Amino acid sequence: MAIVVLALSTAYIHYTLGGLMFLMNAAGYLVLAVAMVAPLSIASKYRWLIRAALIVFALLTIGGWMMFGARIFLGYLDKGIEIVLIALLFVEMVRYDGGPIAVAQRGWALAMSILRRFTGRSAA
Repeated sequence: MAIVVLALSTAYIHYTLGGLMFLMNAAGYLVLAVAMVAPLSIASKYRWLIRAALIVFALLTIGGWMMFGARIFLGYLDKGIEIVLIALLFVEMVRYDGGPIAVAQRGWALAMSILRRFTGRSAA
């Protein structure tokens, strides 16, 4: 639940900043937060992928802020929230998914199965 609260918190902060870039960032956090608790079977089956996507999304947001962001209190507060969010997601990834290497292997297997489906042949 803490992960969802943190993701929604950073979504709200980005929403209040105004502008299309911040609005899209807020929408991304909102969608991923909802996906973390969605009771749908597909969301449950791919929760490992949702966790990984949220980690990558938060890391990209931090990277974008480091390159272009304003150095104001709200920015630092938001980055703190995102760092805690990443840490909690990493703990969940280790606990439920077998760690980052296992998630990367599952991601690779999923990508290859999608590629095989679209190309109609075996992919290495």
